[in-house]
Amino acid sequence: VQLQASGGGSVQAGGSLRLSCVASGSIFRIDSMGWFRQAPGKQRELVATLDSGRTITYADAAKGRFTISRDYAKNAVFLQMNSLKPEDTAVYYCNVEMSRVTELDEYEYDYWGKGTLVTVSS
Repeated sequence: VQLQASGGGSVQAGGSLRLSCVASGSIFRIDSMGWFRQAPGKQRELVATLDSGRTITYADAAKGRFTISRDYAKNAVFLQMNSLKPEDTAVYYCNVEMSRVTELDEYEYDYWGKGTLVTVSS
């Protein structure tokens, strides 16, 4: 499975960016797609996820400013980021969780994209 992310860049505080990620390859049942980020010197953290039941989870830092959406037909996930702040500066990673059920067992898969850099200047 390959995750191709795009849309990162440099903006001034208050600006907007839209991240996109498309999953391709051997796609099984997608249970969740979402975005995580990692700022310099910090651990990777959740930004937003959207699962197969259309349940959305946002980090507190993303609520009210970021919107996650999916194109289920194209196995794509998007993150619209508005009112960006310098503290949003990070590498943003696309994530997909998939599962596959056989007669004998259920398998779970977790994939990550390479990351796209978002830089917000004050």
